[in-house]
Amino acid sequence: MREYTVPAVTEPPTGSLSDPVWANASSHPDTAVFSRRTGATWVDVTAAEFAQQVTGVAKGLIAAGVKPGERVALLSPTRYEWTLIDYAIWSIGAVTVPIYETSSASQIQWILTDSEAVVAIVENATHGAVVESARAEAPALREVWQIEAGAVDHLTGLGQDVTDAEFDKRRSAVTPDDLATLIYTSGTTGRPKGCKISHSNFLDELGPAVKILDDLFDTTGASTLLFLPLAHVFARIIQVGCVMKRVKVGHSADVKNLVDDLGAFKPTFILSVPRVFEKVFNSAAQKAHADGKGKIFDAAADTAIAYSQAQDKGGAGFGLKAKHLLFDKLVYSKLRAVLGGQVQYAVSGGAPLGDRLGHFFRGIGVPVLEGYGLTETTAAVSVNLPDDIRIGTVGRPLPGVTVGVADDGELLFKGGQVMQGYWKNDEATAAAIDAGGWFHTGDLGEFDVDGFIKITGRKKEILVTAGGKNVAPTLLEDQIRLHPLVSQCMVVGDGKPFIAALITIDPETIVPWATERGKPTDVASLTDDADLIAEIQKAVDEANASVSHAEAIKKFSILPIDWTQESGELSLKLSLRRHVVMKNHGDDVEALYAK
Repeated sequence: MREYTVPAVTEPPTGSLSDPVWANASSHPDTAVFSRRTGATWVDVTAAEFAQQVTGVAKGLIAAGVKPGERVALLSPTRYEWTLIDYAIWSIGAVTVPIYETSSASQIQWILTDSEAVVAIVENATHGAVVESARAEAPALREVWQIEAGAVDHLTGLGQDVTDAEFDKRRSAVTPDDLATLIYTSGTTGRPKGCKISHSNFLDELGPAVKILDDLFDTTGASTLLFLPLAHVFARIIQVGCVMKRVKVGHSADVKNLVDDLGAFKPTFILSVPRVFEKVFNSAAQKAHADGKGKIFDAAADTAIAYSQAQDKGGAGFGLKAKHLLFDKLVYSKLRAVLGGQVQYAVSGGAPLGDRLGHFFRGIGVPVLEGYGLTETTAAVSVNLPDDIRIGTVGRPLPGVTVGVADDGELLFKGGQVMQGYWKNDEATAAAIDAGGWFHTGDLGEFDVDGFIKITGRKKEILVTAGGKNVAPTLLEDQIRLHPLVSQCMVVGDGKPFIAALITIDPETIVPWATERGKPTDVASLTDDADLIAEIQKAVDEANASVSHAEAIKKFSILPIDWTQESGELSLKLSLRRHVVMKNHGDDVEALYAK
């Protein structure tokens, strides 16, 4: 097995995740560490105020009888109170169990039951009703409080008789090895498993990460707007890093307000998943074409990509620089304005970004630092750095991390951020972390002589055609989703004579496209439309150009409806749940091979 190690640069972690809250309050009490959206305005929260609020909620949890190691469920979209409650739970040695607000009733019931949560804090009455309905299956659950019904104030009042000495004793007793959170995997297959992540896992991750990413975390006026779910480890790790380094954090839970929030908050860096970057690009392209400026946008996009590619080959020539400067005024500056106008970097994870998008965003002045990790690895085990970006890769391992490639191509990792195991599931833990301490990711990949890692597919998603050809579907799918009209794509062909695809259409971008051509705007009326088929064929042809003939898509079908979390085809982090798609669209797949 090939291995590559980046030596550790920090000492083993000490203390707990909540320690920076009080360190900041002591050393920089008046520094704004958060900003809360209140109506149309943003109100700063200083380090001293945040520490005071965390203490109030923590004392309330103590008064409610929450003991060290007990689980507290947190069901809410991303908002300031999410972070506040998370730190309060940590400060008393309890364990946060985040639950996506979009989770189904059965998923919520399972997580509450499996984690044996003693308290649930939810955003609103709707969430509260779902949690209450699960009580019969979750006998450990004692209390349910609602944020919108004043949970923070209630807990603060409840804890008034808890002394500072009692609270300090609880806080100082928390060690790096103590469990900090149970994060349940999104369950693309089977029932979600609870990943046991300790304070040390977070600290081992962030100790070196905030040092090597100092352009993000150690810059004067650094700030970020969190809009991904804090229930996901990706947003959570950024939250912790920001608190460590006193980076101002804002929260935006409603996508409808995101553009306005970005414009008002003006973050210096953002984090997102590839699907959001795809949507930004596709929406801008579609709007430009609808406004009769499609040729200008396409030329600007090609120039941005060429300009970025030139950075890897000694820099752009005079002519390319001149074109880039022109399009910066006409196009790029407007795209940066959509992100708030101050964004210097974006961080991407959760799925491969793709070379084209990576070069496009770097070319418009927003380099995307693509990284790789899973819930089981407390987010990133590798990342591209501002001064060391290799587009098409997920960067080099973080300091203290070793990457290995098994004989079958699976990526394996060792490092302090690898979880303690799965909650109450020794069998699954043994299958994921072998006797040598290697975590088996399930992803296929490789690394070059400098340690830059490239993801090539999913071990369990490899298709084997009837002719015996192995095909990694994600490469094709990622390329096809770049088309402005495409929402989702799933490549099929396991055991079949050739590769094919099911494709869904973006319900937003189809409207201006269809209106411009005098066509109906509902997708169901367009699945056999010659113009739409021709557009999608262009996307398929571009994707096919990146693979061999045997791996290329020979046929595709446009479906009348999109795939969603609600229908079960997408997981809570917007990953394809292939087994559900196959179950729901088995007839559509067979039809591709019957013609």
